[in-house]
Amino acid sequence: MKLLIKGGRVVDPSQKLDAVMDVLLEDGLVKEVAKEIKTKVDETFDAKGLVVAPGFIDVHTHLREPGLEAKEDIVSGTKAAASGGITTIACMPNTKPIIDNSIIVSGIKERAAREGYVNVEVIGAISKGEESKELAEMIDMTEKGAMAFSDDGHYVKSSRLFTMAAKYIAPFDKVLISHAIDHELGGEGYMHEGAVSARIGVPGIPAISEDIAVSRDCIIAEYTGAKVHIAHVASKGAVEIIRQAKARGVKVTAETAVHHITLTDEACASYSPATRVSPPLRSQDHVDALREGLKDGTIDAIVTDHAPHAPEEKDVEFRNAPCGFCGLETSVGVILTELFHKKLFTINEIVDKMSTAPANIFALKSGNLKVGSPADVTIIDLDKEWIVESMQFYTKGKVTPFEGKKCKGKAVATIVAGEIVMRDGVLCTK
Repeated sequence: MKLLIKGGRVVDPSQKLDAVMDVLLEDGLVKEVAKEIKTKVDETFDAKGLVVAPGFIDVHTHLREPGLEAKEDIVSGTKAAASGGITTIACMPNTKPIIDNSIIVSGIKERAAREGYVNVEVIGAISKGEESKELAEMIDMTEKGAMAFSDDGHYVKSSRLFTMAAKYIAPFDKVLISHAIDHELGGEGYMHEGAVSARIGVPGIPAISEDIAVSRDCIIAEYTGAKVHIAHVASKGAVEIIRQAKARGVKVTAETAVHHITLTDEACASYSPATRVSPPLRSQDHVDALREGLKDGTIDAIVTDHAPHAPEEKDVEFRNAPCGFCGLETSVGVILTELFHKKLFTINEIVDKMSTAPANIFALKSGNLKVGSPADVTIIDLDKEWIVESMQFYTKGKVTPFEGKKCKGKAVATIVAGEIVMRDGVLCTK
């Protein structure tokens, strides 16, 4: 299969490339990138006026399979990713059963390869059952293709166990992903502790619950020399702790979620269960610090933390709602609307944070358009206007705090291994 992407604005931060060029994809790989390519192909995609970027990568997704398929499964989740312009997702291990052994890793990867619409990487658990008591079979999972390890959804409460995990995995050059939230400090809170929580009478979760956990795991990364990645950073204190750790040469990287850099705790004043998430939406000063951290490289990546739930689970009072909501189909549009069109970030910076940098952190071959790289491509119309209508989503969990939002900018084609899997919002037959 030869696919020629013609006349698009090619943005590839890995090569510092931003120019109108042609891109030739052949047999699942990038074959050539040049000003003009003249060759016989099976299909030509007219990308004039569009941005052609290395496929977007979301390294924080909850596919819910195995065991929680009422919320999401591999097929529905990868459909949602393709629809949103994302070519690779990494699924978190807090499923039922927990992804804490090699047979589950193998099963997910095999099913995803057979039935999925995009590439699926698997993140294994750090501890068995995510119980912070005994190390999971991390090396066995590595041999079956696990990308990284995390007890996401749970903080590894035992400092001894997290240190053991870091020492154990460091020689294999794998990454520990830290769900850095000390839930004991959160108490009975279910939104950010601040002026809004006081005004509306909701118990708050202090930002130090995140700061203390981030500090511990940065110290362990420094002590062991292991690679530690801090998930869904939401507090300004955590940003500064990570910044200082990086300045000391600690092998720490970090991500923040789309909602944490585009929404504040004011969204919770409606008591909408769609706004309950962990860590919580924080106040504007935290959002400003996150954006500054993205700018200066303290925070490396933007993720969705796509965490769908069955409709009846979220159709409850704010305080009783489970944390999380869908994000794969809104991430590109919301980021372009709030960061690019408001002239806070360039398209080059956005592509870096949503493709190139995540690939570099986790040693993925994608995230660039160099010759010989995987032919994963996201094509974007920066000016396409649309409205978030969750009932049109492919994900099973359609609750979103962005419902009804007017967006500007959208992925109009998703290409995986040289095959178009989404065009103009419609999935192609698999």
